[in-house]
Amino acid sequence: MDDRNGYMLRGSLARRGYDWWWHSLVGVNAKTGEKQPFFIEYYIVNPALGGDEAIPGQLPENQAKGRKPSYAMIKAGRWGEGRKAQIHNLYPVSSFSAAKDRMDVRIGDNTATETRLVGSVHLAAAQAAAHPEYMSDSGEMSWDLKAEKVLPYSVGFGTSPFFRALNAFQMYWHAAGMLTRYQGSITFNGEAYRVEPDSCAGYQDKNWGADYTSPWVWLNCNNFTSAKTGKRLGTTSLDVGGAQPVVFGVSLPRRLLVAFRHEGKLHEFNFSKFWTGSKQRFDCPVTEEKVEWNVEAWTRRERIVIHFACPRAGMLNVNYENPDGKKRHNFLWNGGYAAGSVTLFAREGAEWKEIDRFDGELGGCEYGEYDR
Repeated sequence: MDDRNGYMLRGSLARRGYDWWWHSLVGVNAKTGEKQPFFIEYYIVNPALGGDEAIPGQLPENQAKGRKPSYAMIKAGRWGEGRKAQIHNLYPVSSFSAAKDRMDVRIGDNTATETRLVGSVHLAAAQAAAHPEYMSDSGEMSWDLKAEKVLPYSVGFGTSPFFRALNAFQMYWHAAGMLTRYQGSITFNGEAYRVEPDSCAGYQDKNWGADYTSPWVWLNCNNFTSAKTGKRLGTTSLDVGGAQPVVFGVSLPRRLLVAFRHEGKLHEFNFSKFWTGSKQRFDCPVTEEKVEWNVEAWTRRERIVIHFACPRAGMLNVNYENPDGKKRHNFLWNGGYAAGSVTLFAREGAEWKEIDRFDGELGGCEYGEYDR
């Protein structure tokens, strides 16, 4: 069994580390039929420092005493112009449990396994205003979802037991459900949404480590149409992550991991697999109107060109504090309406032959750098 979707905070990471399981998906409004992307995250930080009370690191009295954050958290919400929200409920570490060999997480009455998610968040406007240390909007959301992991993506030896035991990387990433089919229901602020396997464009991954990366890049899309045939592609999936790897405390040059699955084949552009000759260039400009992801990567045999963008008006500045209690990411743009194209090429002699262009929408995305 692949245990990379299991709980990772052992040894020093239990005292200075975080672990989370992220889910993003699209629901359909039961009344209007409108599509709406949502996210759900099960999170834990510094479990060895806590107990029967949640310790938020942004609380001034905790900062004055040098108390680092220690809590479990349910983070959930949605994107969209005029409707975006991230809602946080903090729990004491004593309310948390998780399996080491698979995703089987409990935070209070909220549960997440490889095949089922059940939970809710609620924070009144007065509570959100009175507790800025929660870093939360007000609102409420509940969910009951079945899950089927269709396509996984593992970054390779970097998440192997050997490198995990050494705590070699500052931030780890594993996509157990690069393409996940969810089915069930979501209720957000009293509105009901249906979640259906063929339209949910679902995704599940996890991150863990001792700190976050800067810059921070993520792009996923599971809602593609072939430009050649005009057909919707139910098992074509894009996943991009990374930016600034830190290994044994040393920052490496900026690099991304790029995975594209199409017609049962993985097209991978992974800098750590040096024998493939993988090279790349990318930029993520942030303008007044949008955030962009422009990526080109190639090996000796194939090449991929990615251009996606997400309107800023519907994005969140998603909030996290690091295990030291510092909030260094204050413009971490996070969205669920990324749209654009992926063009795949194969080498024929000295030329690149285009295989197809894939047009995508309702993609999950993230980009941010530490405050300068």
